[in-house]
Amino acid sequence: MKFTIQRESLIKPLQMVSGVVERRQTLPILSNIMVKIADHQLSMTATDLEVEMSIQIALPDQQKSEPGEITIPARKFMDICRALPEGVTINITIDADRAVVKAGKSRFVLSTLSADDFPGIDANKDLLEFSMPQRELKQAIERTQFAMAHQDVRYYLNGMLLEISTNALRLVATDGHRLALCDQPFDSKQKENQQVIIPRKGIMEIARLLEDSDTAVNIQLGTNYIRVITEGVSFTSKLIDGRFPDYQNVLPDGGDKIVICDKSELKQALSRASILSNEKYRGVRLQFSSGLLRIFAHNPEQEEAEEELTIDYNGANLEIGFNVTYLMDAVSACTTDNVSLSLSDANSCCMIQPQGASGCKYVVMPMRL
Repeated sequence: MKFTIQRESLIKPLQMVSGVVERRQTLPILSNIMVKIADHQLSMTATDLEVEMSIQIALPDQQKSEPGEITIPARKFMDICRALPEGVTINITIDADRAVVKAGKSRFVLSTLSADDFPGIDANKDLLEFSMPQRELKQAIERTQFAMAHQDVRYYLNGMLLEISTNALRLVATDGHRLALCDQPFDSKQKENQQVIIPRKGIMEIARLLEDSDTAVNIQLGTNYIRVITEGVSFTSKLIDGRFPDYQNVLPDGGDKIVICDKSELKQALSRASILSNEKYRGVRLQFSSGLLRIFAHNPEQEEAEEELTIDYNGANLEIGFNVTYLMDAVSACTTDNVSLSLSDANSCCMIQPQGASGCKYVVMPMRL
């Protein structure tokens, strides 16, 4: 097996594939990427047994390629290609159980492992397949992924719910203290709702893979996997086998106190107040009165912060505490100039939405201060 490729044609796909490889592996071969030459195409594949990414690149110089497959150390190969000068041509040949990489006056010899031992994710028959613009899926993920749990014992929270109905794709993430929901309309042929839970790493890699363009992304769902296919790239992730909480019960019916704030002003005020909040609990106190919001924060060192901003609100006075990070994440995810806060009382959750835009909802539980 051998092939020749320009450094610039190789470096970006190699970075994407190498991102899947975990630094600490139980199986040595999982530290490698599988490199395959067939039909004058270079295919690179990496997996950690939970997710798998494969990228195909056409090789223009067909005379200088010979078919075959092998696995080579991902990090070392990536570091070598990155360290080579721009514009250089890379020649790779397999000699016995070694990969020889030549570029200009540089030569490197890497150890290899047989491609026969390289594991793949068992992707059974597709249950559902659909496509949508990459931009729409990317934006929906970016507006919800911050609410996913991280290493929670409730393993089904360490991921994102993807729900497909007859006319929309819905993404929901929650860590038990907050919830993010985003609806993306699209023409689905689904007769009944389909729900799957995509693990955290799968979501992060899909977001990294998608581009901010109207080019279509093809999505295939099976009983135990999701596969996302864009031009030249195929990404597969196992699904979390669990039952996602009934998020509909968490969504408030709508509080009687509706507050309209300038998004930028609210975000900056929360950011300043957060500097002197308790580092462990990150609590801030919000006082709502007619036309005015006051934000208070303090910490064990007896330091205090106070912010005031003008709001559109005519209801009764209300004082309520929240985790300031959760509030800032939700406000930042809104895409309009103004945000709408819906509240009931000091013990009920707050629903944050972009004003005048449907599709995204953010729920934050209150905290006692």
